[in-house]
Amino acid sequence: MSETAIPKPLTAKQGENERGAKTSRGEGRIARRFRELANRGELGIVAYLTAGDPTLAASERIILAAAEAGADVIELGVPFSDPVADGPTIQRASERALCGGATLAGVLDLARHLRAHTEVPLVLFSYYNPILQMGLEKFARAAAEAGIDGVLATDMTPEESLEYRRILQAQGLDTIFLGAPTSTDVRLAAIAECSSGFLYLISRTGVTGARESLPEELPALVRRTRKFTELPIAVGFGISQPEHVSALAGIAAAAVVGSALVAEVEKAAKADSTGDMAAEAVARRIRLLKAASKGGSVRPAGSSD
Repeated sequence: MSETAIPKPLTAKQGENERGAKTSRGEGRIARRFRELANRGELGIVAYLTAGDPTLAASERIILAAAEAGADVIELGVPFSDPVADGPTIQRASERALCGGATLAGVLDLARHLRAHTEVPLVLFSYYNPILQMGLEKFARAAAEAGIDGVLATDMTPEESLEYRRILQAQGLDTIFLGAPTSTDVRLAAIAECSSGFLYLISRTGVTGARESLPEELPALVRRTRKFTELPIAVGFGISQPEHVSALAGIAAAAVVGSALVAEVEKAAKADSTGDMAAEAVARRIRLLKAASKGGSVRPAGSSD
């Protein structure tokens, strides 16, 4: 399918099913959290952590510590053997998790344990292959039952997403898609059409990983993306320092921090495989980032730039 072909919206019946699923659960956790952040004029912190690194039991401690330290949304990274967008830090984390026996089913079980202790929004961050192997309908039901709020399948394209969106949204799951600096306006419109919960905007080309500074053209990219959506825009790739977070205040709704947190886990796990030291290190980093996020005003989703 050509890039100029914008994905079809859900049919009236499909939209009815989606609205029914959302209504039965009330306002979703993701929408509620971003509304609360906007009302406070506060930038959100979306924390990515590889599930199962160094073990699933340790991940539970680490993720709960991140939530308690102030992470607004947590992305549970499903370890995958053949990543495309992941930099070396997250690749090593996936290798450790896979060697420890982590699977998609195990990550969903982890989410169920987490949901018993926290109401922080949980986004499953995965490549599509593990989801396809489980079976889309089975996966959607299991994810919803485990307390997952949204799914980001990094290699799912808008053109191929109709069935994926229909099945996930029928279970009340948000479908989050990626926009990039290389995305044309037509492509951004297609991505916005398919997205719910929030739109994840990649700040730069290349793979994940901590960087020294944010791209100078990032504000213009966010403004260009805002033309096509009223959803909150979360910016990721290269976000690692408090000054990065401060720079995003007033530009985006949230900063996505991944490699910097995964690096803390890697460093701590060398001395303590229980996850206790990693939990403390991740919590410290989250608190620093969260403090920086409160330093500027953030416009509510849907406001003009």
